[in-house]
Formats: sequence, C-alpha cells, structure tokens
Amino acid sequence: MAGSSLRRVKIGLAYDGTNYSGSQMQPTGPTIQSVVEGALERLLDEPVRIRTAGRTDAGVHARAQVADFADHGRRELATIVKGGNALLPADIRILSAEEVSPGFDARRHTAGKEYRYFLHLANVCSPFFARHAWHIEKTLDLQSMREAMSHLVGEHDFTSFRAAGCAARDAVRRIDHAALTERHPSLWSIDLRGSGFLRHMVRNIVGTLVDVARGKIPAERVAELLVLRDRQLAGMTAPPQGLFLWEVWYDEPPVL
Repeated sequence: MAGSSLRRVKIGLAYDGTNYSGSQMQPTGPTIQSVVEGALERLLDEPVRIRTAGRTDAGVHARAQVADFADHGRRELATIVKGGNALLPADIRILSAEEVSPGFDARRHTAGKEYRYFLHLANVCSPFFARHAWHIEKTLDLQSMREAMSHLVGEHDFTSFRAAGCAARDAVRRIDHAALTERHPSLWSIDLRGSGFLRHMVRNIVGTLVDVARGKIPAERVAELLVLRDRQLAGMTAPPQGLFLWEVWYDEPPVL
C-alpha cells in the first residue's frame, strides 16, 4: 500500500515495563513511547507519534495496550508487526496492526479497561514472579480483602485513591467488576474492570486492600474512604511491578 495521503493505524502492544520510565515520553530515561516510535520511524522512514489508550507508570506492564499513529502507508500492515518487532527489544512486542478511520483516537475513544494487580503470597519470593508481582510474606485475610473490594463496584468519587499529581478534571469513575482470583499456587490477582482509571488509582486501591488483609483497617473502611475523599487517609501506593494493563475495549466489554 502506498500513497501521499495519511492513513491511521491501530496497533496492539505488550510490554514488560521493568526497564522503562513509563509509557509516555519522559526526559528521565527510555519509555515505551520513545522506543516504539524509534523502531517505527526506522521501519517506515518517516516521523511517527503514537497515542496510547492508557498511561502506565515506570515499572508497570501491559498485556494488551492499544496505540494509534498516522503514516503514509508505505508498508503493509503485516510488515509493521513483523518488521517492527525485529527492531524492538524483546521486552516490547507489537501484537497486531490494522487500518482504522482517520478520526480514531486510542485514548479518547476507549470504552473501558481492565487492570490486574498480581500478589505473590509466599515465604520465599520466586525468581519467576519477582518482576511481575508484589511479594508479601505475611499471611493475608483474603476474605476480608474480598469484602473490601465489594465496596468499590459502582460509580464513585475516587479522590481517596488518586495520585497527588493526577491531572483528571474530576475523580468520578465507574468500576464494573472487582475480583480476587487465584491464578497459580501462591499467585493471586486483583482484577479491576471499569470505564476509566485515575493516575495511581489501582495501585492505591491495592495498597489499601492489603492493609485490610493485614488487619490494619476493617473492610468497611473502603466504603468510608470513598465518602471522605482524602488520599492521606487511604493506604500506601502498591509497588509498580505487580500492575498490568490487561485489556482495553472500544465498544461492548468482552465477556468475563
């Protein structure tokens, strides 16, 4: 495919965020955006700027990030996947590429996202989970954690769980699904699915849920925090390595 007019391309991305300063361009070090743009520019022989569906912070991963960019269509879509991956480091992969309407915006048109935060509950941290889960040695009360999570479902003001530097105009978001799931012996995931998320919202929720599971605060405290709207009253920000952007959708959510 070739031509002088621009086409818009939607790509799926997966990455291990351990070695990056987040998904968006930063002056402090390599980012997913800077590395992907560099590879695409080499492949397409033209400047490229990608827009991602959601921002991920330093050390956070993505199983299914979505991005879009405009180019002149000099390369086939299959070449963008194969050639792009040949130029990218092994911890970033282009999963798919498709042409979309010129007005498509990976961020603004998002209908919902799912994040999963992984907890490794064991006396000794497995080297296979160390980069992708929060290792916790102390026994947790998982039933109390589930009870606390039930208060998150619905539309709420999540001010108590937003980062201080969050630029969102308001803190009202809707959580459609919240679950604690055993994925492997000693490996659990906190699954949050909703219309949108604030900066550090998932990690701040997880830190509070772990406080509940450690017996530091009662499960009903989560409901109170939603009403109080004070970040200083909620729990710690969970470490980044346990968090994955798991799924993004643009119309109907996928079946659970």
